[in-house]
Amino acid sequence: MMNDLRIIFMGTPDFAVPSLDILIKNGLNIKAVITAPDRPAGRGRKLKQSAVKEYALAKSIPVLQPTNLKDPEFIEELKNYKANLQIVVAFRMLPEMVWAMPEYGTFNLHASLLPQYRGAAPINWALINGEKETGITTFFLDKKIDTGRIIFQEALKIEKGMNAGELHDALMNKGANLVLKTALSISEGQLQLTDQLDPDDDPKALKPAPKIFKDDTRIQWENSGEKILNLINGLSPYPTAITTFKLKDSDPIQLKIFSAEFIPGPKTTKIGEIKSDGKNTLSISCSSGLIIVRDLQLSGKKRMKTEDFLRGFSIKDGWIAQ
Repeated sequence: MMNDLRIIFMGTPDFAVPSLDILIKNGLNIKAVITAPDRPAGRGRKLKQSAVKEYALAKSIPVLQPTNLKDPEFIEELKNYKANLQIVVAFRMLPEMVWAMPEYGTFNLHASLLPQYRGAAPINWALINGEKETGITTFFLDKKIDTGRIIFQEALKIEKGMNAGELHDALMNKGANLVLKTALSISEGQLQLTDQLDPDDDPKALKPAPKIFKDDTRIQWENSGEKILNLINGLSPYPTAITTFKLKDSDPIQLKIFSAEFIPGPKTTKIGEIKSDGKNTLSISCSSGLIIVRDLQLSGKKRMKTEDFLRGFSIKDGWIAQ
């Protein structure tokens, strides 16, 4: 029955490419790919294709890039492919006229163990909240975001010190296999669906994963070292945890912190106080010890190790991180 599937694949970033790749390598019939329009990128602001588009074109798969998913011309073009299954991996919210179109429905891959961490940034928030485990879920789309009936789930242990980039890659690869398993199970009619907890029934039981905004990335040095380290790992390498150096009468200097170590201990210095030996170490005090910065980026400069940073930048006495 696998050959009966006629699939439309929807996705945009790198996270979606392994899922598309594994479907093609296993002989599934991808009729077309839907991805985001090309965007200006880089200093030259040249139009850049999405990772999914680049892959699809290399495989000679038709690519659609609608700006409006309700546009009548797009809807008609989509219907003409006569797809009976749609697969969504890291794409935007679909209108009902799109997700309800195919005979077998539309399923999505989500990077959490639903119903936990519904939303745009499940990988980041799982780490920020200090979870020991997360996972992936395939589910059928319905009228609410990330609430449809669950098809399959697989858990993944979060290793100590893992950052968002590393967790992204682990879930990306694990997710590709789950997408293939889900598509094959749909083709064979072997599904046992599970309803999700309704957030209106017990909203306190659910942890959300909303989009990350700049205010979410600022380090609060009065927090515990564990909480600060979770934030740093959960935002690395993007969008990155930030802090600001400030001396009394100087302009603030913004710093991104990509990796750090926490050394617990009694609070012996002022919260946020910055110390350095001028050669290899840079530490910032928090409520339960010291954060030792390992990998950082000064505003307007490139990312570098702390020892490289200190070769060209001196820490002034009395500087406070805010």
